[in-house]
Amino acid sequence: MPPKKGKSSKKGQKLSKAQKAKLQQEEEERRLKDEEEARLQAEKEEQERLERERKEKEQESLELKDQERREDELNELRHLLEENHTAVTKWQTDTVETEKWERYMRCDDTPDPAVQQDINTYMSLWRDDPEVDITIVLEQCRLALQLIEELEVLLREATHPQEGQKYQEALINLQELIHFKHNLTTEEILKRANANIDTETGNMQTVVKDDNVTLCLWANLKKNPRFKGLTFEEAGLGFEIPKQLAVSDIAVRILHTHYDHLSLLARMAHLRTYTPSHRSLASGQEVLADTDIPEPGETEGEEEVKEDNETQQHRVDEEVHSIQGSEGRKSAVSMQSRRNSAQPAEGRGSQVQTQMEALGADGDMTPPSVQLTVMDHGVQVVDLMQYTPLGGVLYYDAFHLPPQAHQVNGWEIRQLLDTGLQVFPHPLEKTSLEDNEGLTCPPVGASVTLPDSVVFLEPPLVARWDPRGKQWRMDGITDVSYEEAESKISFKMDSFQAFVLLQETYVNLPFQSWELRPLGQDSALFTINGALIDLSITIQGSQCMLQSEQERGLSHLIGKWMSVPSLQRAMINAGINIFVNEYTDKYVSSCGKDPLTEHAAYEQMALFASACAFSWSKWNAKCGAEHLVMQVCEHCGPTPVPQSSWSLYLLGAQRSQKLEITETSEVFSPDHYPGSEFHSTFIHMLQDSMSTDGIARTRESNYLFVDTVQTLLCATRPLMYS
Repeated sequence: MPPKKGKSSKKGQKLSKAQKAKLQQEEEERRLKDEEEARLQAEKEEQERLERERKEKEQESLELKDQERREDELNELRHLLEENHTAVTKWQTDTVETEKWERYMRCDDTPDPAVQQDINTYMSLWRDDPEVDITIVLEQCRLALQLIEELEVLLREATHPQEGQKYQEALINLQELIHFKHNLTTEEILKRANANIDTETGNMQTVVKDDNVTLCLWANLKKNPRFKGLTFEEAGLGFEIPKQLAVSDIAVRILHTHYDHLSLLARMAHLRTYTPSHRSLASGQEVLADTDIPEPGETEGEEEVKEDNETQQHRVDEEVHSIQGSEGRKSAVSMQSRRNSAQPAEGRGSQVQTQMEALGADGDMTPPSVQLTVMDHGVQVVDLMQYTPLGGVLYYDAFHLPPQAHQVNGWEIRQLLDTGLQVFPHPLEKTSLEDNEGLTCPPVGASVTLPDSVVFLEPPLVARWDPRGKQWRMDGITDVSYEEAESKISFKMDSFQAFVLLQETYVNLPFQSWELRPLGQDSALFTINGALIDLSITIQGSQCMLQSEQERGLSHLIGKWMSVPSLQRAMINAGINIFVNEYTDKYVSSCGKDPLTEHAAYEQMALFASACAFSWSKWNAKCGAEHLVMQVCEHCGPTPVPQSSWSLYLLGAQRSQKLEITETSEVFSPDHYPGSEFHSTFIHMLQDSMSTDGIARTRESNYLFVDTVQTLLCATRPLMYS
């Protein structure tokens, strides 16, 4: 019989009194802790509520105070801007009149390019001039180039399409006449090639240089089949030719014009017509607007539809670019005030958003530009907005060698031809190829030492001229080799053609940082740290001076005073571009800002540039399209600004305010600085923390200095492209 099971153990041990007391104590402690946390949380929420209400009341009070003085502040700003503009306009008018009077008083034979009869008579007389001496002709070309520069200015300022067409035709005719004269002098030198034979090579080679042109000529007199090519050491130019040409009666010319008429021709051909635009925010001066003439097959109805689709864009462009009115220039402040007062407060945000969409502030806008970015059946056409030709044009040609003179019994016998300079065909024509089956036409080579007057921030690209399409093309160029140490580039082409060296237009954008600080009364230093090169521009009155550690390519610019437009052209031609235009958004990423707010900021920065320093802020890219953020402080003297002196300011269409955050804060916050107020204008916001002497310096600023600073800021747009 199995044994009985023992009694089961107790299901659970009974807690002792001590354990029960401990558990009760722990539960009580948890309850008290939860109650304390709840109390603290409630107190915190209450404090936050009270702080929020306090801030709301404070903000309402500040806004009310700002609203009460808004009209007075805007009127004072408008008065300052209009006073400066009136003085600048008068100075510009007087300058133009003085230049006209000085031209009149010179009483020389220089024609007035504005008078069509004068320029036509000048070209007719020069065309018939039999002079072929290279020295004299190059001097004549120098005068013609000055006239071309004046015609370009007249073309930019033309107010009527017919007037612009007149200047454009005169400009093109003058360019063609200069090239015609170059060919005449080339032919004259080649006619006497056998009188200037090099004893070592048995051929003729010569270099003629002046400030505008370098002419390199080689005449093949010996016809050595082993001849490969030649380098003109003093010009830094060289060529290579195949054997077929080495045994032919040819002459090779490399004509380096330090100016570029072909790119101008390309722009005129593809823009078709030029009409004057209002002063651009991007350039601060009159610019050319591209206006397409309707194609012959385009009906009026299609034209009207196109016009309707573009009406809104045109209106926005006019609002942004125009600074002229029936009573003179209107500032961005005036336009902002007019725009904001014409709409209810609740609709302003959407209106700004709509405007930014129309202007392509998000960077996706494709502005109406010259359609030069084409890849069709291997044809690579250069986009002259994306790329800039630098260092002038190199015309690379081969000519039939003219008949040479023979000396017989003291007489010089020469065969005279009336055909002029004849181009030697290469590749050979089709009929020649049929007669010589199996004959190949190897490419010709060229080498160029980069000009000393140009800075290439990246290895240059090469483009050849297409005379039929009037455009630069990158196809048909092979075996490109760049020797950085020697600053030399070499390549090959299928035929003799004009070519040019290219660089990306906006390779130095966007800016890494920037600073504008005063050096004294009516003097300031504008520093830009670009993507590839840093530079500074000293501003003194109406003049600017470039400064840079980069000396190669800029020695002719550094340390020289000039106006902003002159400096802008010189820097772009030298390969240092910090300037933007209406097409820059297509190629460079930007912060995307309301253009009226941005322009108003530049106007007011210029007014205070004698007393305040302004600098880049990382928060400008974080504050949204409708606001701007920059660092500002009062500063005097040429010494750098101490880092501890900077304060952050937030600018908008309605008001400006000082920010509580600093440049080293972890996150962006729009909270205003404790104890500061709101103001309807940037300058009145700055005045709150400025000394009496600092405010006095701003009121004593010369109108030319203010205009120069504003023009430079509008041309570079640092608040948009940094």
